[in-house]
Order: sequence, then C-alpha cells, then structure tokens
Amino acid sequence: MDLLNALWLGTPAWTWLVFLSIVVVLLAFDLGVLNKKDHVIGVKESLKLSALYLTAGLLFGLWVWHELGSEKGLHFYTGFLIEKSLSLDNIFVISLIFATLAIPPLYQHRVLFWGIVGVIVTRGIMIGAGSALVQSYYWTLYLFGAFLVITGIRMFFVSTDSDDIRESKLLSWLKRHLRVTPELHGNHFLVRQPNPAGGKPLLWATPLFLALCMVELTDVVFAVDSVPAIFAITSDPFIVYTSNIFAVLGLRALYFALAAMVARFHYLKYSLAAVLVFIGSKIFLGDFVFGGKVPAGLSLAVTGVLIGAGVLYSLWRTRAAPPAANGG
Repeated sequence: MDLLNALWLGTPAWTWLVFLSIVVVLLAFDLGVLNKKDHVIGVKESLKLSALYLTAGLLFGLWVWHELGSEKGLHFYTGFLIEKSLSLDNIFVISLIFATLAIPPLYQHRVLFWGIVGVIVTRGIMIGAGSALVQSYYWTLYLFGAFLVITGIRMFFVSTDSDDIRESKLLSWLKRHLRVTPELHGNHFLVRQPNPAGGKPLLWATPLFLALCMVELTDVVFAVDSVPAIFAITSDPFIVYTSNIFAVLGLRALYFALAAMVARFHYLKYSLAAVLVFIGSKIFLGDFVFGGKVPAGLSLAVTGVLIGAGVLYSLWRTRAAPPAANGG
C-alpha cells in the first residue's frame, strides 16, 4: 500500500497506474477487437473510434479534477485542447507520408496504431527531461515561454506548408541507412530477403516500416512546440504527460475523417499562433505582472476562444472549397 502511495514525479504511483491501465485497455480494445483484421477505415468508423478516445480523455479529466483538484483538472483540459489543436498539422504531414510511400488505406491504421505506442515512449522521455530541467532550473520556463512567443510570431508571417515529403532530409537519411524493399509485403514492417552479396538472408525494412519511422520522427519534431506549450501551462509532469497522450490517441483515431478535409483548417494556424504567444507570455505575466500564476480557468477560456474562433473562421472561409483527396 505504501508503494502505491509513494510519489513518482510528484504524483502518487497509483494515479500513474490508473492512467496506464486505461491506455492499455483502450489500445487492446482498438487492436484486439475493433481492428483485429486489417481493413479500410471509413469516416463513420473513424468518428466512432475518435469519440471513444475523446470520451475517455474527458472522463479522465473529470477524474483528475475530483482526485487532484480543480486547478489540475483545468490544466489537464487546457493541455488536452492545446495538444489536439497543435497536432492538426501533423495529420496533414502523415497524409503526405502515406501518399509519398504509397501506403494503401488498408494498412494505414496499423502504422498509426504502432505509432501511438512510439509516441507514448518518446513523449515520456521528452516530458521527463523537461520536468527535470524545470524542477532543477526554474528559469528554463522563461526559455520555453520566449520560444513559444517567437514560434507564434513566426507562424503569423512564415508559411510552414510543405507538400513534397520526397525532399525530406529525414526520409533521405532513412533510405540511406536502412535496407528497404521496393514494394510492400502485406502488413509486415520487416521481412527476410536474399542477401544481394550472397550468404544468409538479411532483414529488410518495408515501406510500411519507413512510414512508421517517418510518422514517429515527425511527431518528435511537432512535440518540440507542443511539449513546451503545456509546460507553460503547468510543470506537473503527470498533467503534461496524460493530457498529451489522450490528445494524441483521439487525434490519430480521427485521422481517417480529417485527412480528406484538413485543408479546410488552413486559417487555424493564425489562432494557434495567438495561442502560442498567449501561453508563452503567460509565464512572464504570471511572475512579473500578476505576482503569481495566471488563473487556470482564464488560461482555458482564452485558449478555447482563440482555437474555436480559428476553427469557425477557417470553415467559413473555405466553405466553397472542394474536399481534398485522402493522401492514402
């Protein structure tokens, strides 16, 4: 019992076990029941799966509110909303990866599912390192804040659109360092193929594995923005990590519904830029203007209004635009 109540990264161990148990159950249900066999996931199924993950995330937030207090509950929902919104661009990049590597819709869920497993690990490492920095050197929060403000300002004026993954340095590096088969081998990430130089067969990566690596690596790139953004809301690693993971789970499930219409959220980047500037400034405002933390409710309200306005404006401005084809 003492072990369960022992603090781990500032939070009782049993709360981490509750979170991990929920995630394991969700993923097991996803792969073992809903997607036991490879199949093309349509918009309707994507929305249902996303609703499952969204409901789980919202209910977990209520549980956090009840067990850890209203402030942590508000921080969870703010981080959840920010991560979901900032990850929309990730969906666009994933669709380009699938299109470039000719990954058919039949196998896309398999890549996204195992990509989530990778995200659970990589985000844990990044958030653990960030938490250690903040706890040891509080001034790193100011660096995070300044980085977010600069990133937000750049988003207003610099286009980050890219529609040619083939020119990606990451993809070029992977192709140089991995033995990749020219064609898919069903749903296999790795296969044994003859050695061109003779001798024993060698282990080769398939384009499916290449897609998985690209999805994972691009997630790390996107996390450079999203992780500091949530640390600017709260330095509690439990809230930062759980809000991140629940947001990513739901967004990956929503991929098949959003991939075809992600272009309709083009103007959302301006509201996301405003969110980054606000969140980054909040650190300085809290410490040097208000003489304390900016209220959690205010942070959530401002974030929600900015993102909601961006979504509505984007949908209104692109209402006559034809739907984009799914890159898979």
